[in-house]
Amino acid sequence: MVIPVTGVIGPATADFVSGNIVRAQKQGAQLIVLQMDTPGGLDMSMRQIIQTILASPIPVATFVAPGGARAASAGTYILYASHIAAMAPGTNLGAASPVQIRISGQGGPPRRPPINNAPHDIDPKIGNTSAPELASDSESTLRRKQIQDAAAYIRGLAQLRGRNAEWAERAVREAVSLSSNEALTQKVIDLTAQDIPDLMRKLDGRQVTTANGMHVLHTGGANILTREPDNRTRFLAVITDPGTALILLLVGVFGLIVEFTQPGLLLPGVVGGICLLLGLSAIQMLPINYAGLGLILLGLGFLVAEVFLPTFGVVGIGGLIAFGFGATMLIDTDLPGYGIPLGLIVGLAAFAAVFIYFVSSAVLTSRKRPIVSGAEQLLGSAGIMLSDMQSDGVINEGWARVHSERWRAQSPLPLLQGQRVRVTARTGLILNVVPINEVEPGG
Repeated sequence: MVIPVTGVIGPATADFVSGNIVRAQKQGAQLIVLQMDTPGGLDMSMRQIIQTILASPIPVATFVAPGGARAASAGTYILYASHIAAMAPGTNLGAASPVQIRISGQGGPPRRPPINNAPHDIDPKIGNTSAPELASDSESTLRRKQIQDAAAYIRGLAQLRGRNAEWAERAVREAVSLSSNEALTQKVIDLTAQDIPDLMRKLDGRQVTTANGMHVLHTGGANILTREPDNRTRFLAVITDPGTALILLLVGVFGLIVEFTQPGLLLPGVVGGICLLLGLSAIQMLPINYAGLGLILLGLGFLVAEVFLPTFGVVGIGGLIAFGFGATMLIDTDLPGYGIPLGLIVGLAAFAAVFIYFVSSAVLTSRKRPIVSGAEQLLGSAGIMLSDMQSDGVINEGWARVHSERWRAQSPLPLLQGQRVRVTARTGLILNVVPINEVEPGG
């Protein structure tokens, strides 16, 4: 079975590769080939693929092809983890230095030299570590820890497969790369092949050790089945794009706002709920900065509050600012293809501002409309007496028709059948009425 691995390795690719390796096991395939051309990918997605390969009872071969392809960064780790590593002529691998952590201290002011033999990170005047230097030290420590972890990880994979561990560490620490011929010479890969059929011929009869023991490959003349990404994989690839995930969150919240402000429309609520769940699902599969996510949620909360509270735009503006900063910080990686373009952030913020303006205007307009149902709607309504009022010496009572309904009516004045009246109050099922000519001459 041939599984193509192209482009940046993300959650969709990891799900596609892992799922097909498991499927190949159930179908009884004797060899799985990952045909790779990747610039790298996310650490958690790479590790998911590697864990699946290491646990596979079926041999997995990673083949960097066609000519001009590469297995950079995360691709190098996957190549080292595979039972068989192969490359086509004109391909390369390496540059495996991790890029997950941003080193914000780079490009800042130079560190001060030691003063009076004091430690380099201590200000002798105050005896405390200066903030810029402390931040730089923290970032350098994080970077070193990440490099050490990545180097140990790829060294372990190299030792497991009997490949060149020294070069593997250099690929992490120095970001070096190799061509296919150099990789074969330095025992980084097992063989080179022109294409998949050539690879199958060269692997025929090879012995490979997997989690289930020794396997002898019989690939000469074997049927080759290629698994292309299905609709599920394409869908995951779309929603796990950081920009798409951010749009889904925004559409979801705005759909629910419309549904709450205009009950009964249903469609905005349904679409909003679906988009919100999809956006949150995509976010949890990405390497996110939780401070950025918190700012986005805070900003969306402020925008919702702006619709229902008379803040004259203060909360809304604060929400837009929080949303913009949060979107900028959201994705915690420098990997190409996984950032959120500034233009998209500005566009979404502008759309949010326009949306909140129109929804708030609609809500304010609806609040000014007269009540058209319920007991309050009866107040001020006109009616007609259905009978003469009978007096008990204290109050006059009779029957009146208001809104085509028969009501028991009371009035301080005696009223006659057919006389027009207006409702001034309601007590239970009794209306207090007065003659219309008693309330209208003065307006």
